[in-house]
Amino acid sequence: MPAVIDKIAEALHLKKHETHDNASASTSTPTAESKAPVFDHEKVKVFFVLGGPGAGKGTQCANLVKDFGFCHLSAGDLLRAEQNREGSEYGELIRKYIREGQIVPMEITIKLLENAMREELSKPHDTEGWDAGRGRFLIDGFPRKMDQALKFDEDVCLSTSVLFFTTTEEEMLKRLLERAKTSGREDDNEESIRKRFRVYKEQTMPVIEHYSKEGKVATIDATATIEDVHTKAKEIVAKILAGEVGRNITA
Repeated sequence: MPAVIDKIAEALHLKKHETHDNASASTSTPTAESKAPVFDHEKVKVFFVLGGPGAGKGTQCANLVKDFGFCHLSAGDLLRAEQNREGSEYGELIRKYIREGQIVPMEITIKLLENAMREELSKPHDTEGWDAGRGRFLIDGFPRKMDQALKFDEDVCLSTSVLFFTTTEEEMLKRLLERAKTSGREDDNEESIRKRFRVYKEQTMPVIEHYSKEGKVATIDATATIEDVHTKAKEIVAKILAGEVGRNITA
């Protein structure tokens, strides 16, 4: 990790720490020869949720949480919370990246996600998929670059699947400009939105292609109504969790 990023991570309280005892059942034990991911993918199921800005990822995640008892983690929400955290020395740095439509250094984002997963796994759950150290996570808006994808899979947890919500750029722009009326988000303006579209095409699409080669991508047309998209997503996730899908699938 570059020295400057190391200092940022330390200031943000994102350094690695010992696994809590009550989450130990869901973690892998590193060996001297190789570093294993923090969480065992056989017990901890991670679904990356990707799609362009305004594709409806957050809305569909909320529906899937109700359907399957997922914990929904939004990389963007975690970063925005950190930038606004009282005493965060580097909140302004994160704010600048978000305002410019750029990607925050991955070490920060990945550690925020790992900490959030660890915290959730330490809590008692009474829903399916959360017994005996198991857990289910929807990670929304991440990974946005190849290095993020590889580092998360190697260091935190091997991903289970990628839910890829697709629609046209025109539709996404329309949705985001409508959201801007009430969201209060600094990046919900046309200039920032178009920058985000460019970054998405250049940096995130290669991530989709990477996971497609691994047979992990479920492509869902998000142009339809929220209800129709939800129906498609629910059917696909049910099949994946049941072990009925081991290849790319389109709905």
